[in-house]
Amino acid sequence: MFKTSSGLRVLGRAGGAIGALCLVALGAMPAASAAPVSAASADDPSAGVVLGRMASVDGVEPGGTVQVPVGFTNTGTEALRKVWLTYTLSHGLARPDRAEPPSNCTYSTIAVVDGESDRTEVICEFDRTVRPGVVHAPGRQLAFPVRDSASYEVVAVKAEIAGHPYPGDNFTPEVPGTAPAVEPAERPDATPAPAGSAENSRWDVADVPVTAVNTADFRVTGARLRGGVGDTVPLTVSFTDAGPGWVQRRDRADAARIVVKMPSGTTVTRADPYCHSTGSGEYVCGVDFPWVEEGYERSYAFRLRIDKAVPGARGSVGLIGASRPFDTDAGNDEVGIRLDVTGTAKASGGGTANSGAGTALPLVGAAAATLALGAGAVLVVRRRASGR
Repeated sequence: MFKTSSGLRVLGRAGGAIGALCLVALGAMPAASAAPVSAASADDPSAGVVLGRMASVDGVEPGGTVQVPVGFTNTGTEALRKVWLTYTLSHGLARPDRAEPPSNCTYSTIAVVDGESDRTEVICEFDRTVRPGVVHAPGRQLAFPVRDSASYEVVAVKAEIAGHPYPGDNFTPEVPGTAPAVEPAERPDATPAPAGSAENSRWDVADVPVTAVNTADFRVTGARLRGGVGDTVPLTVSFTDAGPGWVQRRDRADAARIVVKMPSGTTVTRADPYCHSTGSGEYVCGVDFPWVEEGYERSYAFRLRIDKAVPGARGSVGLIGASRPFDTDAGNDEVGIRLDVTGTAKASGGGTANSGAGTALPLVGAAAATLALGAGAVLVVRRRASGR
């Protein structure tokens, strides 16, 4: 979610369990300083641009396209000579093909930075007089491809009048579109924002939620261990987002957490650095970021000393934490760790490659049903008074 000093404008209510976890668009970066190009000064309190209210887009299909109905009002007292619109697309929305964006738009990809997932940014320059008090909208709304990994997405829209926007850090060179240019057209049928209502004289920002019909299958794997008393054996377990959707947590916590319970009669001599002990042979492990892309896999390595033989000793690996309404297959959310103790006690530890190689237990079947993520989605348009 964007970091902002202003609040949220709530246009609808969440329904069902889906609101517990959602994907969010990534923060926009500050605009580069440039001389104002409008007839009214961008620093003039009487100048301003305000985006219209935009409904969420629900039930989109992976492989299709999505359009966001953007409109804006010049709330100042003088005409503007130029307006820029920036669309920031979350991971599940692909950058458009070069033949798709108008020639007055550019696009670039922003790679993973500051713990945020990758995203695409499309910047359109409208070099046309924009009269005050009238709603304007692009003559043709842009269409963005929906990836197979799409689930909870956001298109962040920014309108500004203070100069060409800066696309952000760690971005690829901007690529111009080749389709015919699109200019804003007046919409006399639409209700304009009141004069002087702009919270900032230079820009306005809104988030448009987009939800896709998709699932994401979180899985864990366990292991089967073998060794004698006194041996130290390796244990490797793992977490996977088997897709097809990706997931990002709204609360910025780890996208997934797993708990590893060690078999009785063992002591952990070395734990994975992404895991911490909760006592009694139990460890909680996280992932690198608050988001996981489709196909993400993370392994956790431990070393266990077999202290004594306990008949039927078993441990487990399981998912814990926030609910996962997107995951319709609970059969692979918890698996076992089996320990077979062989031979007699040894005078000292050590073990070999033959004494403790862990093998992954078979996974239970893949997701068997499709969850319509669009139902009851949160309809939120967030406004902020700070720069990108």
